[in-house]
Amino acid sequence: MDSSKKVIAPIDRNEWVWGFTPQAEIWNGRLAMLGFSSVLLIQYLSRLGVLHF
Repeated sequence: MDSSKKVIAPIDRNEWVWGFTPQAEIWNGRLAMLGFSSVLLIQYLSRLGVLHF
C-alpha cells in the first residue's frame, strides 16, 4: 500500500456534534418527531387539544 495515501474514516451520522452540521440537523429532526408524537399522544389520551390545558 502506498504510504502517501491516507485513509479517511466515514462520518458517523449518529454522532452528536455541536454546531451547524448535518449531524445536528438529523438530531433536530429526530427530536422534532419525538415532540410531535408526544403532542399527538397527549391529545389522544386526554381527548383535549394541547392548548386547552
